[in-house]
Amino acid sequence: MSLKERLTEDMKQAMKDKESGKLRLSVIRMVRANIKNVEIDSKQELSDDEVLGVVSKEVKMRRDSIEEFTRGNRLDLVENLEQEIEILMKYLPEQLSEIEVRTLVEQAVAESKAVSPKEMGKVMAVLMPKVKGRADGKLVNTIVREMLNQ
Repeated sequence: MSLKERLTEDMKQAMKDKESGKLRLSVIRMVRANIKNVEIDSKQELSDDEVLGVVSKEVKMRRDSIEEFTRGNRLDLVENLEQEIEILMKYLPEQLSEIEVRTLVEQAVAESKAVSPKEMGKVMAVLMPKVKGRADGKLVNTIVREMLNQ
């Protein structure tokens, strides 16, 4: 079953769950709408990897919003966004731990033969296909910077 089909089935189930599935239903509908918009813009149906990219982008947007709402002392909104992230994470592959990301970064640095922070682009080009959808981009970026600054 493709990821789009899984989203559709989960949306149907959330509709059947009535009150208990309201948040899940709204999150799934929003993701499906964003997937549809990307398909319309690109004039082609998205593959599972591309759908994963859309879901990852939604998670990232929510994490960024959590930071802003925390600064603004809007804990009610933070709690809601955390619940939405929890729903979206079910559609992403299992996330890599920081140790696993560090190992992949070390391999990418060795493979790209980068030695200075100016060569970060080389490392990221090698690394990102390996971690796409499985690690937070901010974490990856931070670890790469850290390793290249040593």
